Amino acid sequence: MKERPIIFNSEMVRAILSGQKTQTRRIVKPQPDEDGLARLRGGPWMDTSEKIYRCPFGEIGDRLYVRETVHAKELESGLDVVCYPADQAEIPIKAHPLDAGLWIDLYRYRGGEGKIVPSIHMPRWASRILLDTTDVRVERLNDISEEDARAEGVEQLRGGYWRHYQPGWTQHQLSARGSFATIWKSIYGEESWVSNPWCWVIEFKHINKQ
Repeated sequence: MKERPIIFNSEMVRAILSGQKTQTRRIVKPQPDEDGLARLRGGPWMDTSEKIYRCPFGEIGDRLYVRETVHAKELESGLDVVCYPADQAEIPIKAHPLDAGLWIDLYRYRGGEGKIVPSIHMPRWASRILLDTTDVRVERLNDISEEDARAEGVEQLRGGYWRHYQPGWTQHQLSARGSFATIWKSIYGEESWVSNPWCWVIEFKHINKQ
């Protein structure tokens, strides 16, 4: 079993914590030269140009630790905590010199005092979310089903509508799939949805850390 990092924005972190998000899609890089992928021996994938593709996020049974935006903070009580802006959680560090040293490094990120640390720079020890990979497959982006779109953690609104994620829009979506399309476009751009790339589909289960 291997452990790898994976980045999520604040909205998706909240969806994972609430149990709504159990899937994520990441673009296969580089994209296959031809319109077709074949699976070999339950692990890697191969396209018609005979390139081997191994999922950079691991295989079934591997684990993913979530990288999210964090910052270190000293409370008025003197307690040192790590703050998670996604849901405003504050988790105290352990009373150990090693942990205190790591916290100080986080607190002094880029010469500041308690600066926000982007998810890509979040250290492994500060991760609070661990995911157990239950399935890995490859499919075209636009082939996402309504059920899988819900598993991506999109937000359902009152009246059976779904959230529209692109900024500047006021209308709602009529389906989870339509909602997912807007969140994808807000992250990767309109052209990415239109190009319909091959994507890694990673299914996971949130492991409650003790």
